[in-house]
Amino acid sequence: MNIGFVGVGRMGANMARRLKDRHLHVTAVYDTNRAAATALAAELGCAAAQDLSEVTAESDVIFTVVTDDAAMREIFTTSGDNLLVNARGKLFINCATISPQVHVDVGKLAEKAGAQTLETCMASSITQAREGSLYLMCGGSEDAFRKAEPILKELASTVRFVGKAGEAAKVKALVNMVMNINTAGLAEGLGLGAALGLDLEMLREIFSQTGANSRVLETDGEDMQNRDHSCFFSAAHAAKDSGIALELARHLGLELPLARATKEQYKRMIAEGLGELDKSGIAELTFKGRHKHSGDRV
Repeated sequence: MNIGFVGVGRMGANMARRLKDRHLHVTAVYDTNRAAATALAAELGCAAAQDLSEVTAESDVIFTVVTDDAAMREIFTTSGDNLLVNARGKLFINCATISPQVHVDVGKLAEKAGAQTLETCMASSITQAREGSLYLMCGGSEDAFRKAEPILKELASTVRFVGKAGEAAKVKALVNMVMNINTAGLAEGLGLGAALGLDLEMLREIFSQTGANSRVLETDGEDMQNRDHSCFFSAAHAAKDSGIALELARHLGLELPLARATKEQYKRMIAEGLGELDKSGIAELTFKGRHKHSGDRV
């Protein structure tokens, strides 16, 4: 199969590199950042497509890894040039964390064009994309899943079929909502510990052996302490993803106060120019004395 990529930021680029390493045929890449697409194409020995329809023409399977609902709708519906031009028989594997309804809508548009889609939500980060150890949750038709599965297994340690279109996106929204809450809670715990003069290495060790433990403690705890916020999952994305979960809750008449408070913290980071820091950067809002961002509030 010929494989194309639309969206070659940190995740998309590393997924393409992984497939190339596994001797799959990556034929075309596209990104609104033309320089990024050109550089990756030169590295992989494939085409840097100038148009979305060119990616479809050059590929049997097209991965899309875009930022949000608007970007997803744009690549499938832009007048004149979009991925569904001459798309009959193609399979689109859509990896963005977006609203479930957008996955459903895109699936219907693809079906009208004679193509298939599979939402493939990733509960992992950049390192796992490069190593082929992603955790993937898939939604759509079982036929599309079976077609995609051999390729997905080259990218992931776990590939799980969740159900019909939209279902995997719901699960992913909840995964990220809880992760974001855990991250904010850990930042507050470590921030208070630091203000109390506690040894944070000791505190993190005790957290890891008690009810305060979480996956976020493993991935973000030391970074919060050391103020190392190299971006693997940005605060801006955290705010967006918490917003997706809150919108799902709103439609069901549910109030989620922790999720709402967490989203507000990440929105505050964006407002203060910290949106492109890793989500661990939320500690800049909770540790006492961390320049203007803490406001000495614990």
